[in-house]
Amino acid sequence: MRIATLLLLASTVAALSADLIGQASILDGDTLEIHGTRIRLWGIDAPESSQLCRGQDSLQYRCGAKAANDLDAFIDGRPVDCMPITTDRYGRSVAACSVAGIDLGEWQVRNGLALDWPQYSKRKYGAAQRDAERAARGMWAGSYVEPWLYRACLRQGGTPSDCSDDANAHP
Repeated sequence: MRIATLLLLASTVAALSADLIGQASILDGDTLEIHGTRIRLWGIDAPESSQLCRGQDSLQYRCGAKAANDLDAFIDGRPVDCMPITTDRYGRSVAACSVAGIDLGEWQVRNGLALDWPQYSKRKYGAAQRDAERAARGMWAGSYVEPWLYRACLRQGGTPSDCSDDANAHP
């Protein structure tokens, strides 16, 4: 048991000390995978894959799927460079990632596809979020439930439809 713990600790330290660079598979709007390593984008929170938002036309759309699809289209097969910062409670590497020098977290927030998560980012992406809100881009064009509140609703037994409901939505 002691050896297993030491090996796990050594692999965690090694993962945090080395940048991850390569072709990324997009798992959702704030999670990707490079060389089999699952990476959570630092400082942002994107809607969950099952999450619904309302567009400017008041119709519901899968904003979580849109965040993932738009991120995938932006990366467009280019190499992603991630600098690990920490690991999360699920064992994922939490990292600041970029493509061609463009911070993916900031890109997601600026395009209204994710929110600045001040609890972790200390408002690093606040200006990008204000820009998206003023321009009514992405989620800001209609209404949405903050992803962290959506997940809390699901944990309490709500359905994706209930948890995306207008009663909980940010106008």
